[in-house]
Amino acid sequence: MPTATYVARRQRLETYFDRTAADAWTQLTSSAPVSRIRATVRAGRDQMRETLVSWLPANLSERRVLDAGCGTGALSVIAARRGAHVTAVDIAGTLVNLAGERAPPDPAPGVIEFRVGDMLDTAHGEFHHVVAMDSLIHYTRDDMVRALSTLAQRTSGSIVFTFAPQTPALSLMHAAGKLFPRADKAPAIEPVSESSLRRGIAADPMLAHWRINRTQRVMSGFYTSQAMELVRG
Repeated sequence: MPTATYVARRQRLETYFDRTAADAWTQLTSSAPVSRIRATVRAGRDQMRETLVSWLPANLSERRVLDAGCGTGALSVIAARRGAHVTAVDIAGTLVNLAGERAPPDPAPGVIEFRVGDMLDTAHGEFHHVVAMDSLIHYTRDDMVRALSTLAQRTSGSIVFTFAPQTPALSLMHAAGKLFPRADKAPAIEPVSESSLRRGIAADPMLAHWRINRTQRVMSGFYTSQAMELVRG
């Protein structure tokens, strides 16, 4: 059962990505010219996406993949072209519609099913692999761990995800965001230290049969995110 803090933050994210920032997000995730600041974010996201997909099997035939927080669907297309049956989920209907428009009509040999909804909804089914790129970075450490625990119960292979590492720069921006709130800004990113996240994962009984395998940080101008891989065993 999602916590009250998870639900409240999810609702803010839905409003932001579905309405406030829909146009900006559409441009950022396209090949259209953007400012130098946004160009660093675009480059960082491209590098992070490459990192996460490199941690998945090269051949995903007959495997089910959940793209949890699929955004405009770039990662879903890559997984489908490796043969995966991808369930691509996002809470922002505007982004899901855009993802459907951008995706090739037949991303053979795999398929993509786009859905609007909560990535933790058990109705999505069971998966071999889950990818959550920059979709957990807005949640507290405890809510992030609970989300991973929930996903782990329906995943047989691996979960690859990102978190916002607790660096001095990110912590400063986080503090400034709380000090100077604006109604139209993005919901705050929640920086978390790797050591704290590791402790939270180790303490969760539902993750007792999972271990952290790889982790890698990507820094590109105004984009900082860290990838982590959980595997059974």
